This record gives sequence, structure tokens and C-alpha cells, in this order.
Amino acid sequence: MARRKPTKLFQINFGVRTYPILTALMIFVLVASCGRTPDLIGVDNPKLPTATIADASRQKIFIMTTREASDVVDVFYNDERAPEVGLASVVVSIPPIHVPGQLEAPKRLPPDPRKEFAVIDPVVYETDSAFVKDINRELSKRAPVDRTIMFFVHGYNNTTSEAVLRLAQFVEDTNFNGIPILFTWASGAKPAKYVYDLNSALVAREKLKPTFEIVARTNARTVDIFAHSMGSLLVMEGIVQADLSGRFNRTGRLGSVVLASPDIDIDLFRSQLRQIETDFSRIFVLVAKDDRILRISRTLSGGVERVGSSDLAQLKDLGVVVIDLSQVDDSAAGSHTKFAGSPELVQLIGRGLKARQLNPDVPAGSLGGMLAGVPIRIIAD
Repeated sequence: MARRKPTKLFQINFGVRTYPILTALMIFVLVASCGRTPDLIGVDNPKLPTATIADASRQKIFIMTTREASDVVDVFYNDERAPEVGLASVVVSIPPIHVPGQLEAPKRLPPDPRKEFAVIDPVVYETDSAFVKDINRELSKRAPVDRTIMFFVHGYNNTTSEAVLRLAQFVEDTNFNGIPILFTWASGAKPAKYVYDLNSALVAREKLKPTFEIVARTNARTVDIFAHSMGSLLVMEGIVQADLSGRFNRTGRLGSVVLASPDIDIDLFRSQLRQIETDFSRIFVLVAKDDRILRISRTLSGGVERVGSSDLAQLKDLGVVVIDLSQVDDSAAGSHTKFAGSPELVQLIGRGLKARQLNPDVPAGSLGGMLAGVPIRIIAD
């Protein structure tokens, strides 16, 4: 299916001349998007198949999506909004040379599985029962303590391929041994489509209810939710809707909710928290004052502060656990994706999640001990 043409930037008139809104800011984002990862789902290397790389590791990623399916080879799911949730899975091959915090994505196709990530074996499930059955089959292969699910929601400006690769890298580097599920919504995957992405996230909100109902039918002992950037807005809106209808965490299997660099209006976030009744110590918010993407988002949003780059004073009374990553400066993925790009931090986040999975009563403040030596601050009640 052909991709949409980029929407035009809004413009402001100054006298007789017309200037694109926030041109200088958008140049930064456009430059950052150059040379992005090509669509690569289902593209193996005929001269060097991934199956021949014995020391490559592999992660099976389950996919739930509000994107339209694509007939284009390597796209899998495109940027169009689908009326129903699609269910699929892929296998990600991670090269033997992989370095924690790095994402060795190919710049051209086919990928070289000795040095680069590859995504193979795409499967589409015709029914949710088949999807649940396959997840349960994978869960049964794990030790009882590892029969858990990480439900990952990506952020703004992501293709399906990019979201799959980032989740696979994060799962690999956190040493997560459970089942990763990617919820991928219809991002336009273009810097100029910020408003389209925002609306796509809101459109996807109503699909979280049936999505969570499918996940609840699996045999997972716990489910952790990990959302990045604009995906955090989608997750919080879904929690509000579920709580207002009395369906939030009905199974009692929800572990932690991690909002990494949340692109949420700070006033909206306060409103969302007021509408839900839950133990806020399970909600972790990763923030950084040096987040350059959220600075742009704040300007695009009328100057209102985003949660992920807020002052700690604005967050300390909300009841959630705030982890300040402002001093972490070794992220290979930039300031907006420190949770996955900092080699030490990504592994320690994995240990923290593991501790909460082993014992949900582990106090939130104990993360301070686990993250000792990393330049962060933790605020928790």
C-alpha cells in the first residue's frame, strides 16, 4: 500500500512574508531522521542467512497493532490507521558483536546478520485464540519465575521496523527472560507528522481495552507495561478509561508501569492521576531535563511543560516514583531514549523490573540501591 505524502507544516504570517512554523526546530528533527533504519521485516540475507549465524541471539517479539497491514515487502504494517487490532509475531536476530545500549541497525538491505540486527519469520495470526496459544506455548518454555510479559508501547515518529528493533534491543540488554509484546500504533513516522501521531495515539486508545483483555487470557504471572514518549500518553489514557469502567488490573497481575521520557502535558498528567485509583508506587516516570526532543514537543504544544522534562519540584507531589536521568550522558540513542541507550542503565532497569516481578512488594525506593553508581536521583514517597 502506498504511503501517504507528508502533511504540510502549519504556517504563521508575519506581515507580507510567510514562514513555516518552528522552522529552526524542525530542521533539527529532520536532520536527526536522515539515514533512518529501512523497513526490513521479513528480509533475510540470501548470501548469509540469519540461520547460519550460530552465535547470534534471537528474540521472538509478539505484535499487537492498530496499523493497517501492508502488501509491501519489508513494511509489514504501515502508517495507516486500522479499524481492528492486528496480531502478529517476528523473530529478531541480534548480531554476535552487539554492545549493550547500541542498536546495530542496518543502513541498507539486506542486513548482514554478523554485524546487524535482522527481522525474520513474520507471522500473522488470524484469531486471538491462536495468538494467545502461541504466547502460552512460549511461556511454557520458561521457568515459572520468568513466565511474565513486557508490554511495550513505542513513541512518536516510529515505523513498525524501528519499534520492533528497539524493543528487541531493550529486551536483550535488560536480560528480560519473559515474553515481549509490542503494541505499535499508527505513527506517521515523519518528523512533520507530530499532530498526526498525537491523534493516532488517541485513536488507538479505545483499542487498549480489547488488547489488554487478550493479554489477560495468557498464562503470564505478571505483566509489566513499558511506554516511551508519546506512547506514555496512550498508556495513561488507557489506564484512565479502564479504571473509570472498573476494569483496570482486574486480574491483579499488573506489575510495574514505566513511562520513559513521557510526552504528556504536565497538567493533563495531573488530571489523569486524579482520575485513577491505584498504588502509584507501581508507576515509574523516567525524566531528563536535557531531553532535546521534548523541548521541541513543548514548543509545538504551546509552551506547556512535558512530563519527561519537568522540574522535579513539579513531580514530587504526584505520588509516582520519579527517576531523574538528567546526569546520564552515555546514551548511544540520544537524550530522549536514555532508558535503552545507556549501557549500564538499561541493564540495571532490567534488574529492577526483575526484582518487582519476583516480589511485587519490593518497595519502590529500593531501586536506589539497585541503581547505585548511576548518576540519577529517585523521588518516591
